[in-house]
Amino acid sequence: MPTGPHDADDHTGEERPDGREPRRITVVRDGPLLVEGPVEVVLPDGTTASSDRFLVAICTCRRSRAYPWCDTSHRRRAR
Repeated sequence: MPTGPHDADDHTGEERPDGREPRRITVVRDGPLLVEGPVEVVLPDGTTASSDRFLVAICTCRRSRAYPWCDTSHRRRAR
């Protein structure tokens, strides 16, 4: 069932041409992006941060002291 405007290419369970499963990313309202790992994040300065964890939280508020990884700093944000 489509949930947004970008679901036109919805994964139907068929094997992709490259044989890889799609990476699942979950958007948390007022929080991080949860990405099924392992992941490699390319930062604006060209450096990379890697994680072999099965699930990683990517900071979207840029307040994290462990950026690009979320450290829950978004919870302290004044609303």
